Amino acid sequence: MAKILVKYMHCGSKEVIKFGANPKGKQRFRCKRCEKTFQGEYLSQGAKPETKTLVLNMSVNGSGIRDISCVLGISTDAVISVLKKRQNGLST
Repeated sequence: MAKILVKYMHCGSKEVIKFGANPKGKQRFRCKRCEKTFQGEYLSQGAKPETKTLVLNMSVNGSGIRDISCVLGISTDAVISVLKKRQNGLST
């Protein structure tokens, strides 16, 4: 049996457990420390947590929505979605 080392990006905990699968069959995990769930790997570039962080950083530095979408290779709708969720206080 092979072990896969998974680390939760937001709190840095390595204490994660398997937590079912998404509708497309991708493995989901749950952090034991903060009890948030996350997906092991993402198909779309816009869904990756790293991309969302880059969107927020570029926005703070004055980049426009079209500029961000062009540089990161994601849709303008994905950029707007990240910014709206951040504005409403939701986690990204």
